[in-house]
Amino acid sequence: MSENSDPHVATPTLQGEKFVYDFTEGNKDLKHLLGGKGANLAEMTNLGLPVPPGFTITTEACNIYLDSGAEPAALRDEVSAHLDALEQKMAKKLGQADDPLLVSVRSGAKFSMPGMMDTVLNVGLSDASVAGLAAQAGDERFAWDSYRRLVQMFGKTVLGVDGDLFEEALEEAKRAKNAATDVDLETADLKELVARFKKIVSREAGRDFPQDPREQMDLAVRAVFESWNTDRAKLYRRQERIPGDLGTAVTICSMVFGNLGPDSGTGVAFTRDPASGHQGVYGDYLQNAQGEDVVAGIRNTVALAELEQIDKTSYDQLMGIMETLETHYRDLCDIEFTIERGQLWMLQTRVGKRTAGAAFRIATQLVDQGLIDEAEALQRVNGAQLAQLMFPRFDENAKRQLLGRGIAASPGAAVGKAVFDSYTAIKWSRSGEKVILIRRETNPDDLDGMIAAEGILTSRGGKTSHAAVVARGMGKTCVCGAEELEVDTKSRRLTADGTVIEEGDVVSIDGSTGKVYLGEVPVVPSPVVEYFEGRMHAGADDADELVEAVHRIMAYADRRRRLRVRANADNAEDALRARRFGAQGIGLCRTEHMFLGERRGMVEKLILADTDDEREEALGALLPFQKKDFIELFEAMDGLPVTVRLLDPPLHEFLPDITELSVRVALAEARKDHNENDLRLLQAVHKLHEQNPMLGLRGVRLGLVIPGLFAMQVRAIAEAAAERKNAKGDPRPEIMIPLVGTVQELEIVRDEAEQVIAEVERATGVELTLALGTMIELPRAALTAGQIAEAAEFFSFGTNDLTQTVWGFSRDDVEASFFTAYLEKGIFGVSPFETIDRDGVGALVRSAAEAGRATRPGLKLGVCGEHGGDPESVHFFHEVGLDYVSCSPFRIPVARLEAGRAAASSAGSDSR
Repeated sequence: MSENSDPHVATPTLQGEKFVYDFTEGNKDLKHLLGGKGANLAEMTNLGLPVPPGFTITTEACNIYLDSGAEPAALRDEVSAHLDALEQKMAKKLGQADDPLLVSVRSGAKFSMPGMMDTVLNVGLSDASVAGLAAQAGDERFAWDSYRRLVQMFGKTVLGVDGDLFEEALEEAKRAKNAATDVDLETADLKELVARFKKIVSREAGRDFPQDPREQMDLAVRAVFESWNTDRAKLYRRQERIPGDLGTAVTICSMVFGNLGPDSGTGVAFTRDPASGHQGVYGDYLQNAQGEDVVAGIRNTVALAELEQIDKTSYDQLMGIMETLETHYRDLCDIEFTIERGQLWMLQTRVGKRTAGAAFRIATQLVDQGLIDEAEALQRVNGAQLAQLMFPRFDENAKRQLLGRGIAASPGAAVGKAVFDSYTAIKWSRSGEKVILIRRETNPDDLDGMIAAEGILTSRGGKTSHAAVVARGMGKTCVCGAEELEVDTKSRRLTADGTVIEEGDVVSIDGSTGKVYLGEVPVVPSPVVEYFEGRMHAGADDADELVEAVHRIMAYADRRRRLRVRANADNAEDALRARRFGAQGIGLCRTEHMFLGERRGMVEKLILADTDDEREEALGALLPFQKKDFIELFEAMDGLPVTVRLLDPPLHEFLPDITELSVRVALAEARKDHNENDLRLLQAVHKLHEQNPMLGLRGVRLGLVIPGLFAMQVRAIAEAAAERKNAKGDPRPEIMIPLVGTVQELEIVRDEAEQVIAEVERATGVELTLALGTMIELPRAALTAGQIAEAAEFFSFGTNDLTQTVWGFSRDDVEASFFTAYLEKGIFGVSPFETIDRDGVGALVRSAAEAGRATRPGLKLGVCGEHGGDPESVHFFHEVGLDYVSCSPFRIPVARLEAGRAAASSAGSDSR
């Protein structure tokens, strides 16, 4: 780096390390080193496509700089050597006065982070070279327009000047000339604007805008490095679960200019529609503009198809390149290009972000085209996308008041109160309000608000604007470019054909049609949910392309997956729904849910029982209700396993609240109207009160302390199974003992259960097969799994409680008290209650599975915590060899898909 721009001491470099690659040296498989942008520019260069010459500084150089505060010692010489080669290739020097070489300095991480890091264009331009650029181009206005862009971008990005100051100065200049857009400003106006911009820089940054071209480039490179750790970049990485230690590469590319007049322009193209997946010509084009104008959405674009009328030669060449790239990458490609006086240049390509529906459609289309196979198709979609497709949509038959229409940028149905800045979106969202973020256009600083909002609405920009690209990546509903809506962010109102929407008014936006409605529009179930429910059939006349694509992808997953998928269901209704969604049994039936409602009084009698007779009477009253529930459940899941967990929660959960009961008793005493039952209940509540009930008298401990409780439940299960078998059914119950910490607990309960089952067999004359197993939800159980397997025919990992006890977290408390801080500080990438903690909880699951099967080779292993439906966790459970996952009914399709993806992924890894 240049001496006058480098206050740091250079970091020593290991001999042989290479930090700079020419575009002719890399390829698309070096994303970890060259970032997505650099790797793909190199790939396009290798393909012989028209790419402006340039070079890339690696992510390793970035990480050294971020770790030490200084760039590697060898970096300056490597950059100088590549810059010399670029100057020789272009036959001009960086920033020379008469015919300046100008470059762009752009970020590029391994994973796409649109708009989150920094870019500076026109680097090398100065007071000394602006006239030379004008003479070279034969266009003085163009040169000064390029200069004002550089000062503006450099001031904001590199020197940290508030970007609004430049925007306000630009708006004032346009108002003074009655100019609709910046294109309408003349040369003299732009000269004045450059002078004003430079004064802003001097005042706000405490230094003059640098006139040394190399200093500009070096400072821009450093700014790109540092942009990896901006708040918005960190937030985006957390949102997208991108590791924070990857760093960004920096591409330095010779400038080509789209702002040279009407025969020049810039655009973004997609090889397929990223919103729907349909094939065709999709993208935006803007004449006489530079790239940031399209992405920023500050000027409304024309559809890419119109380029055919503007410049047919460039259009035809672009169509050919798009076909080449899609075939080469075997996927939807997102392309940035510039036309400089009729010459087409490719500035970037990447595998494009897409909506959930587009992902499923494109995956099946590419299979049909022979570009990918079924296993690869499974890697092109994911469970989070499938979950999005199961969200409701607006009811087409409901009465609606249309406010306007924009571009359908990211599908979905979003309803919320209108807000006009990110701060308000965050504040209201945290207080429980659903909001729609409304802006003229968004920029990277709006990311927090976009995350908080239900949907995003902008009056400017197209499908490739910042709002559209980021919303699609996050799965947020978005409508862009609604030009007929006048957005006034200062007054906090939106005006649509005379109708005024104030902040706090409810609006509804449809990201599938681009329509914006006043008030709340009712929603109806997604067609994908109707398909899983069996109300819509793939291949039927009323089934759309999306349902057909989902049907095919699910078939691919089901054919490949090893993991079976069960449901967490406590009643016949949930069990039937789960079966329709593809459940292969019930992995967790919580029997405590059967004791609520009208039956709570029976449990109270059991708790208050003072004698064996009273206790047996209470248990006897509960038995027929339990048996009836199990009969219904076994009938709904006939032929499939049903794992019934015996009573688990502390008994105080079945009693009235201690405060409420104390008040009731006190009032009764004041009236001298004593209620003996309330007094006994209060005594029982005090007796059962525990400081930490989740670690107290619950689970297997209840069965050991309250005689007959577990025996009653086992009898109900066994009698229900016998009755179903007599009715020619095929019940397959499994009895699960909760919260076991030592094998001795399990052995005692197992002996009692086997005696009860034998009694039922003798009484009914029906031979029963009931597996007896346990939940592994305590660290000690996991650590002694080899011993516990001697008495257990199956393990089901209760990862909710296992996470609580491994971390020492009380889930009900910690998520509200300090998890937000832990996520913001990077202690968690994601809550361990959402995704399995592989290193801690996961290590116990792995070791317990291995130890259990070492003792009992045929041991069945499953998981029934919330992690059973989490996409990333499903992959882990596949890796450690579990037999099944169990989750809530609506997450079953997601678990099925992820189980198939996990199998396809591991098979691919094994074959490599």
